[in-house]
Amino acid sequence: MKPHAGDAKKSKASLKSSWREMRRLLYEHRGRLALGLALLLVNRLVGLVLPATSKLLVDDVIGKREVELLIPLALAGGLATVVQAATGYSLSQVLGVAAQRAINEMRKEVQSHVGRLPVRYYDSTQTGVLISRIMNDAEGLRNLVGTGIVQLVGGLVSAAIGIGVLFWLNWRLTLAILVALALFGLAMGWAFKVLRPLFRERSKIQGEITGRLNQTLGGVRVVKAYTAEPQEERVFAANVDRLFDNVRRSMTGVSATTAFSTAIVGLIGVLLTIYGGRAILEGAMTLGDFVMYLVFIGLVVGPVVQIASISTQITEAFAGLDRIREIREVAAEDEGDEARAACAELRGDFEFENVSYEYDPGKPVLRHISFRAPVGSTTALVGSSGSGKSTLAGLVMAFHRPLAGRVLVDGRDLASLRLRDYRAHLGVVLQDNFLFDGTIAENIAFSRPAATRMEVEQAAALAHCDEFVARFEKGLDTVVGERGIKLSGGQRQRVAIARALLANPRVLILDEATSSLDSESEAMIQDALAKLRTSRTTFVIAHRLSTIRAADQILVLEGGRIVEQGRHSELLARGGRYRELHDRQYRFEAERFVNPGEELAPSQP
Repeated sequence: MKPHAGDAKKSKASLKSSWREMRRLLYEHRGRLALGLALLLVNRLVGLVLPATSKLLVDDVIGKREVELLIPLALAGGLATVVQAATGYSLSQVLGVAAQRAINEMRKEVQSHVGRLPVRYYDSTQTGVLISRIMNDAEGLRNLVGTGIVQLVGGLVSAAIGIGVLFWLNWRLTLAILVALALFGLAMGWAFKVLRPLFRERSKIQGEITGRLNQTLGGVRVVKAYTAEPQEERVFAANVDRLFDNVRRSMTGVSATTAFSTAIVGLIGVLLTIYGGRAILEGAMTLGDFVMYLVFIGLVVGPVVQIASISTQITEAFAGLDRIREIREVAAEDEGDEARAACAELRGDFEFENVSYEYDPGKPVLRHISFRAPVGSTTALVGSSGSGKSTLAGLVMAFHRPLAGRVLVDGRDLASLRLRDYRAHLGVVLQDNFLFDGTIAENIAFSRPAATRMEVEQAAALAHCDEFVARFEKGLDTVVGERGIKLSGGQRQRVAIARALLANPRVLILDEATSSLDSESEAMIQDALAKLRTSRTTFVIAHRLSTIRAADQILVLEGGRIVEQGRHSELLARGGRYRELHDRQYRFEAERFVNPGEELAPSQP
């Protein structure tokens, strides 16, 4: 199929961008690269000593019996070999360190940028793909900053010097050989054009495989519970088959390039045999000239063939730079933060002014939301699934920006405040209480790494973590496993609450903070939550009645709109949507915690 003109234009723009990135990298490491080039030039120049002595050895020492030249030629060759070995070792050390530093810096830059991308980006991108971008794509820089570029330059220098000597020895034969090398150059251009998209696709496939494996291994209990191992095996097999097909096509392209370079070498051999033999017979070249010509042909053809391998590596590096560039072009959520206002202090007075938001164009999730949450108040968000509760909380956390309207904090537009400053005043307990693979104490201290051990213990006690921590041999130093798998749902939630307590935030967001607790556990931490909410502006997404009743105001959302607003008793008295939701939850809690199987009448206001 003929490529679309737009695709060609996009590919050309991508290539230009990759060239710019390559130039930036080379400029950043210009010191080591300059030293590497100097060492390389010395290495290649002294490498010409032995080939140059071949003519003297054949024509003068052997042909004319000038034996006195033998020792000087041997010493010159030996000294040149020592210098070549020393510069070769130094070159590998200088460039190796430069390449690893470039990889290290690129990984840090990409990880930093990825960490500052909007939450929406993570919702639509697999974790494995991002890990592949950070860890694998940077590896290609080894072939740019490392041996690749310098060897490419070195090969060109050696080839240029060699061609100059070859022209001096026999210009007609050299012209014929250059025609063969020009064909080789055309083949390299074709290989670059064909292989670059394959390398780009390979990294994409590898990222998808890593992402799927990450999900399968992370959800292994679900996989086993539903005996879905065969299904996952099929998915994995299909993906690795795609990877194999890509590698096969890449290998075919690389092999074709290598085979063509071998054919070019053979063609040069044929030209040498025909033209060189005639030149010697006709007296146009001495035997020494021909031997020297053969050696210098090796110095020209060797680097040219090496360029084929280096070009393939550089092509792969360009593909990696393309993918890194794509991520770096995604705007970070704190882009332009330096121009925004500082937010060292925060009282926590919130006001939503006619706020609307949508994830997909034309599909609003919130519509014209307006309300005020005064300093120190608790606002409960109630509604059926998909009504917009979590999205509203996401706006408070600045995970999203309003499509229309404004979110005001202490009278200032939230969009005008520095994101990092603002979030420093937040504390969150989310529905999915993510814990890192570390100790309980480390997970609690995640919100404030500088906290003392005593402060961590106090937060744990307030959240009633001590009730289950005491049963562990290592107490707070117990390792919780990946995502806190060694703890129960209720225990993970209490650790998350302790983490929020330690942060001592001005604004608190509780998203189903007690959803995984039984009635006894909930009773143990309700007082801790009450203490946590004191003098803090709190937003609560909850179904538990105990949390809703304590709220200063309740917002009932349906279809992205506020359909009711008021206190618990007021909304019950109205007998509207809140009453309906309340009575349904009341029956659920009564059946679950009070007297399973017994139907209770709806509560009264």
